[in-house]
Amino acid sequence: MAAQPRTMTVEIDDELHEFLTLMVSDAGPYQSVSAYVEDLIQRDMANHEAAALTHLLAELLTAFSAPESTYHPSSAAEVIARNRI
Repeated sequence: MAAQPRTMTVEIDDELHEFLTLMVSDAGPYQSVSAYVEDLIQRDMANHEAAALTHLLAELLTAFSAPESTYHPSSAAEVIARNRI
């Protein structure tokens, strides 16, 4: 099932409006303001996901580079209990 489109109202200053007009003009890369905003949001979401993955990879790298003597055995139940929100 396709998502229902939502309508939003935004206020922008004249400089942003001029830029937006260029982006959705015949020579611009977007067919509509909606297409431009949707693309901006999707790229922002991708950037956030990439940043989260980078953070996770850094945490894993730190964990896996720790000396084995710092590890301690844990059961699955202990891990689950420790990570409950």
